[in-house]
Amino acid sequence: MINHFPAHVKIVEVGARDGLQNEAQVSTETKVALINALAHAGVRYIEAGAFVSPKWVPQMADSADVINALNLPNVELAALTPNLQGAQAALNAGVKEFAIFTAASEAFCQKNINCSIEQSIARFEPVMAFAKEHGIKVRGYVSCVMGCPYQGDVAPEQVLAVSQALLDLGCYEISLGDTIGVGTPLKVTQLLTTLLQQIPVDKLAVHFHDTYGQALANIYAALNLGIATVDSAVAGLGGCPYAKGASGNVATEDVVYLLQGLGIECGIDLERLAKAGWLISDALNKSAVSKVSNALRSKLNA
Repeated sequence: MINHFPAHVKIVEVGARDGLQNEAQVSTETKVALINALAHAGVRYIEAGAFVSPKWVPQMADSADVINALNLPNVELAALTPNLQGAQAALNAGVKEFAIFTAASEAFCQKNINCSIEQSIARFEPVMAFAKEHGIKVRGYVSCVMGCPYQGDVAPEQVLAVSQALLDLGCYEISLGDTIGVGTPLKVTQLLTTLLQQIPVDKLAVHFHDTYGQALANIYAALNLGIATVDSAVAGLGGCPYAKGASGNVATEDVVYLLQGLGIECGIDLERLAKAGWLISDALNKSAVSKVSNALRSKLNA
């Protein structure tokens, strides 16, 4: 079997934002300690916060304080900036990269942000202009690329259209999110095969949730097609809001173990990464949602 695995994979650590915004509130000091521990493990790209209304996402209300408390010159710190006000606040906090998001599902857009996909993308134009003015890179997220909790299946051609629209807007990379975790390796292969006919492989990243336990298999399928950027959350932080009790983001520890087993470099020390996961899991009074993390903890405590 011929594969096309990349020699190196960039891990985009989303635990401190996408993960923690779906967990119980933790202190600013704990968030800072988590991000510092991730950096100590070799993680070089971290979503550190979200500049959104604290009314809707209270877990991210202290994002500016978290970022201001960090001194990590070798780490790219990114933040979610859904509007111009958020972008301005992120810039003031010293964020060097913005993230914007929409969905590949019209039903999801209407239910979650009360507008069409086209309208959601148009709303980002001021953010993109502001980012360009200040030399800030912008990453685009597309939710529901494998399916939607409201409309069911989502066509690969629709994902392609939305991804291309974000690239045309000025995003340097598109993160493809399986928001409800219903993807399978076959679906991933079909989706990426469609997208790669129009979009260069270095413009695409994958962001898989593990709701049905398929995230690692889906990442393997994406790696086999040359995808070299993978989003994940330490300790499997976060949940799936559309499947009660289900796990959310794939755990970074599990992804790193997979990469090591394939001989793919990612620059992350697995034991130090696991310790970062234990730090935040203990703060949340829960076990890490990572088989690798829990196996390492048992081994080291034996």
